[in-house]
Amino acid sequence: MAFFGRNGLYTPSYKVAGDEVAVFETSKGTIRVRLDGEGAPIHVANFCELAEKGFYDGLRFHRYVPGFVIQGGCPNTRGMSAEQVASGQPGPEGFPGTGGPGYSIRHEYDVNPRNSHEDGALAMARSQSPDSAGSQFYFCLGPQHGLDDAYTVFGSTIEGLDVISRLRAGDLIESVKIEHAAA
Repeated sequence: MAFFGRNGLYTPSYKVAGDEVAVFETSKGTIRVRLDGEGAPIHVANFCELAEKGFYDGLRFHRYVPGFVIQGGCPNTRGMSAEQVASGQPGPEGFPGTGGPGYSIRHEYDVNPRNSHEDGALAMARSQSPDSAGSQFYFCLGPQHGLDDAYTVFGSTIEGLDVISRLRAGDLIESVKIEHAAA
């Protein structure tokens, strides 16, 4: 059951165990990310909830900025070809990069002691409002510490940095699964 607080922000019902690992199967290979449920519990719970519902399966990465980020998680890319997404054409649901799950979550960048945009960091994209993140995420392509005070990091890549470096706009997110690491 969805819960929206007085501020209108979504509170996920997923209970963070603290040992979650997100496994991204992409058209370029596998990426494994240790999620930071202690530092960013709302972001991890939201991401796990979406992943377990299959929200990310079949989406495409829609934004690539060399030496900066590769971004995905926009539902508007579902059913679009790699070429359509890479060229920024609108799909049936709208332009790539403008969609979300229909809600927003509270930012955690100011309370996460490990909110550091290192190479391979997984963070949540948002619009101008700090509390506007929903489903879109990005991987850092090298350290991006200028983002530390404005965007929430909720995971670190433990396998697949080489895969992340090969991703481009239009590449497919085949699936995102949540595993639990040994404690």
